[in-house]
Amino acid sequence: MHELSIAQSILEIVQQHVPEPQASAVQAVRVRVGRLAGVVTDSLEFCFSAIITDTPWKKAKLDIEEIPTVCLCSDCAGRFAVTDGAFRCPSCGGVNVQLISGTELQVVEIDLAD
Repeated sequence: MHELSIAQSILEIVQQHVPEPQASAVQAVRVRVGRLAGVVTDSLEFCFSAIITDTPWKKAKLDIEEIPTVCLCSDCAGRFAVTDGAFRCPSCGGVNVQLISGTELQVVEIDLAD
């Protein structure tokens, strides 16, 4: 389960940016996960909750934003969301496409209590 190592990396990022004396102020960690990133978000949330249980960061919640898979057609310049696994432009039928989003795995924000 690679979600455990991802959760550990997220915690390490939080620890780098929020010193232990302020750890209890961390309310949420916002993460962007693309649909093609190969991450099971429920497992990631479970693993994150499990590894912070006995740490000063135990109050933190993982807030996951799922990013859709979006492509740009090189033939007609149309943008489209890939919903059925077919990387074919719905406008022109072209397969000469570039992936714009969907592979993200980023910590974008750490929310602290006032």
